[in-house]
Amino acid sequence: MIEKIPFGRTGHNSTRTLFGAAAFWATPQAEANKTLDLLLQYGVNHIDTAASYGDAELRIGPWMKQYRDTFFLATKTEKRTYAAAKEELHRSLDRLQTDHVDLWQMHILVEPDEWETAMGPGGALEAFIEAREQGLTRFLGVTGHGVTIAQMHLKSLERFDFDSVLLPYNPTMMQNAQYAADFEQLMAVCQAKNVAVQTIKALSKGPWGDKPKTHNTWYEPFSTQEEIDLAVQWVLGRPGVFLNTVGDTTLLPMTLDAAARVDTAVPQSTITEKMRSINMEPLFV
Repeated sequence: MIEKIPFGRTGHNSTRTLFGAAAFWATPQAEANKTLDLLLQYGVNHIDTAASYGDAELRIGPWMKQYRDTFFLATKTEKRTYAAAKEELHRSLDRLQTDHVDLWQMHILVEPDEWETAMGPGGALEAFIEAREQGLTRFLGVTGHGVTIAQMHLKSLERFDFDSVLLPYNPTMMQNAQYAADFEQLMAVCQAKNVAVQTIKALSKGPWGDKPKTHNTWYEPFSTQEEIDLAVQWVLGRPGVFLNTVGDTTLLPMTLDAAARVDTAVPQSTITEKMRSINMEPLFV
């Protein structure tokens, strides 16, 4: 089974490996149902989806009738105004077949102009606060990609007391000195405020470039058990962070298997050294 730890200050003990439902972008329901069986087998109890993940919310919805109390359920919106965000949340609730989510997140909040809109008068933040007051969500978070996102999350946490953040964390990202410094500063703030830290792109080997795409991910992922073991160990070797699984259901069994075998006593530097033999490139520059 995969280790469970407190998801920030929410009071929920989440598996350190969260199911990233981007894997359900265009997945048939029958295949999605098999994935649920796998999640239950490993004790995964936290699903992270988004309104923009294709059919993902529709694939998760049928599960919620039977398993709503089993999972901490999170979704996201890229809408930046009060009205649009509110409308999309109600659409998400309908698609997920539930009367509330546990975590609602402002998705990919990276660009300064979008941040100003979302956080300003008539912005999405007003819809977020209202949704929490109405019981449509229990907690609020913010997510993003790119080399500036740790800085933006720090800015977001200064503006509002969010319950969680989500951002990239892998060896190539942390080779960027500025990103590494920003990430460590964000971690310190999140630890002080007991904010949950979710990480993405653990299995990113780099951009596809001219290579043929062999998986349903927009980047080239690690695809062997040995590589996935190292990548998962590298992330989960850091105390207190969560790993969102890769957006391809065919890689999920190996990812969960790796997560169930993580040895937190192994120094991260040891895994970093082993990963140097893998040809990796930064996904974000």
